[in-house]
Amino acid sequence: MSEIWIDRHRERLDAAVAASAARTYFSAFEASPSPGPSGAAARRTGTAAFRSWLDEEFPLATPGADGTVATERSPFGFDLRVRYPRVTDIETLLAPRRGARAWRDAGPDGRVGVCMQILDRLYDRGFEIASAVRHTSGQPFGVAFSSSVANTLDRSLEALAWSWQAQSRVAPTAVWTRPGDGGGGMEKTYTVIPRGTSLVIGSDVFPTWNAWPALFASLAAGNRVVVQPHPSAVLPLAITVQVCQEVLAEAGFDVGLVTLAVGDHADHLHEQLAVRPEVRIIDFTGSASFCNWLEERAGQAVLFTDSPGVNSVILDSTDDFGALCGHLARSLALCTGQMSTAPQNLLVPRDGIETDEGLKSPREVADGLAAAFDRLLSDDESAVEILGALASPAVLEFVESASKEGEVLIASRRVTHPMYADAEVHTPVLVGLQAVDADVYSGENLGAVCYLVETADTEESIALFYLMASRHGAVSASVYSTSPAVVDEVRDVALDVGVALSENLLDQVYVNTVSAFSDFYGAGASPASGATFLDAAFVAPRFRIAQSRRPV
Repeated sequence: MSEIWIDRHRERLDAAVAASAARTYFSAFEASPSPGPSGAAARRTGTAAFRSWLDEEFPLATPGADGTVATERSPFGFDLRVRYPRVTDIETLLAPRRGARAWRDAGPDGRVGVCMQILDRLYDRGFEIASAVRHTSGQPFGVAFSSSVANTLDRSLEALAWSWQAQSRVAPTAVWTRPGDGGGGMEKTYTVIPRGTSLVIGSDVFPTWNAWPALFASLAAGNRVVVQPHPSAVLPLAITVQVCQEVLAEAGFDVGLVTLAVGDHADHLHEQLAVRPEVRIIDFTGSASFCNWLEERAGQAVLFTDSPGVNSVILDSTDDFGALCGHLARSLALCTGQMSTAPQNLLVPRDGIETDEGLKSPREVADGLAAAFDRLLSDDESAVEILGALASPAVLEFVESASKEGEVLIASRRVTHPMYADAEVHTPVLVGLQAVDADVYSGENLGAVCYLVETADTEESIALFYLMASRHGAVSASVYSTSPAVVDEVRDVALDVGVALSENLLDQVYVNTVSAFSDFYGAGASPASGATFLDAAFVAPRFRIAQSRRPV
């Protein structure tokens, strides 16, 4: 069956391989959540499928589980009460699988064929998964579908393309003879072997976005994968594991090659699993503190970690002040700034920035942003589809504490959701600081907070960008300037610190936007980013090549 599937998906795989090299536009999965009447019907069906899980026991068998656990509460104000197998015996969970050899022997074509079939099945359940993402992480439904399903499937396909290329680079067999030797030579066999058990630790804010590419990169390389969701966002990854196991069974492989491991908040299951000697690969995107914890304690594993770091926007000058403010307002408001690519620090010279409307002081920049927020978010019904809900109470606590650290230039307000009265929907707060307040604006940002930092001039803004990114890392950076010399200088600094740079964005592409097959997310060269989505370094460490040889 796996050989049939690789043939069925060969055209798409070849297109993905070509796109990952050319870096031009390519997408294999429709990103619109409702493309016509059939899409609207599919959304209703997917929403109903999501609701059918509520108050029920999720049907997955997990080795090492005893009893069940329910840990999820929707940021829109209700408990999901989905019950999952609770892992209590890690020895049993991580015990070797009898089907591991068969999965290894399937080879790159067989494994990638199965994985591509899984991608199609996940897309078939895309509206159900998007609803699960929405009600565990607070994402607006449009973002949950386009980003956490369609774009993430494209990223997963990209991982498969890179992995398939890397594994297929070496011929499986060769006959070796030495010129001038009278002997018969040697016959050699080269086999891709897995590195070991792969642990994928889920995020509460974007549970699928890092987990799916990691899962498929490891699975395609022959590794068994243990998926350990954040206790607040289990359902999207439970559905994922269910689909993986269904396809593995259809192809005749051990369903335990992909396993869900769920614990209570107090169990700290992710910490228990991360230090186990059986775990040889760990993927995690989330807090810098846990990334550091992994680096200090999980030395037995290859780590692929990513945290937001300190994302900066350097404001120097612009020829369209209104568009700049509108663009930044949407970048800050989308998912209430909880995206890892969201801007954190707006660096503005004390004497202001030159614009098409004249010189704008830092206060006038804040006023321009406030007016843009009013245009974007004044209507609650449409605002909730941009902001989403706060992923956890900790974000609201962070908003309240950050508001006491400086001058509140734009206050956060609670938005009334038209369907969910208890939803925690809030607009971001903009806090004014000075350059000397580095202890505030260099800290980890949970979302919904942005700082406007007054600097002496653009040179100091660039210096602060370099300092923050080199010490704390960053996932994204932006510069607005009509001076080519300033843009060139910022671009050089971004290369020095390994941070993706956006220059003078004013239209439909936002700093938050990350396009599969074109944009590299995280350069793997920053303190905040130990991996890149996606390049050869993301897939190659997940396997090795072993050889056997014999006389001809």
